[in-house]
Amino acid sequence: MSLQDKITLITGAASGMGAACAALFAARGAEVILVDRDRKGARRIADETGAGGPVIGDVAGSGFCDQAVAEAIARHGRLDIVVNAAGIIHRADAVKTSDDDWRRVLDVNVNGVFFMSRAAVREMRKQGGGAIVNFGSIWGGAGAVGVLAYCASKGAVHQITRAMALDHAGDNIRINAVCPGEIDTPMLGSGGAEPPTRQDLQKLAADTIPMKRLGQPAEVARVVAFLASDEASYMTGALVPVDAGYSAR
Repeated sequence: MSLQDKITLITGAASGMGAACAALFAARGAEVILVDRDRKGARRIADETGAGGPVIGDVAGSGFCDQAVAEAIARHGRLDIVVNAAGIIHRADAVKTSDDDWRRVLDVNVNGVFFMSRAAVREMRKQGGGAIVNFGSIWGGAGAVGVLAYCASKGAVHQITRAMALDHAGDNIRINAVCPGEIDTPMLGSGGAEPPTRQDLQKLAADTIPMKRLGQPAEVARVVAFLASDEASYMTGALVPVDAGYSAR
């Protein structure tokens, strides 16, 4: 599955599934633009993948998203693919979720996807098409205990994906979402005063995941690459679970 010479912007590219996407897309011939707040991490991934200099900033700002897309156009003259992998989690119920916590999760997970996708669509319409892959979640379609803001944000991402796919199908812009389950990333062990330990995560896998193991970022990246590629040319508005069977129940 070639992505040769596809100009690809990936947010959240400094770690986890975003970094895995950056590595795989670069290996398959794409020209990758890395976007992240973490300057040091983004530069490390850029060095490892041979990508150009990363674009550093916060996707929660619409101006920054416009700037990141403009940088891709300035470097390469077009933008073929956007992967919206940036995301954060806050582990709390409603009572323990502060106003700031709520706003921050929605700013990154929802506004970041919308702002970056909107900026990309403006350019993709001019050039005759493109592909966007958003990061949803199994928790965007099913509730979970203690992650209210995250669940709400990913549900919104699912609806952004569907609505924008319908709006822009006639523009030859395909917009899909990958919906990971429990993936072994730094985020899985973060987001609260008492984040889960490795033992907690191993028990989680044994108790709740049909395949009895955590997923690896590269396993999700391969699905993202498929959705972004011409192999998925008849897919838009799809929410694709990568969850070891979790959502099949």
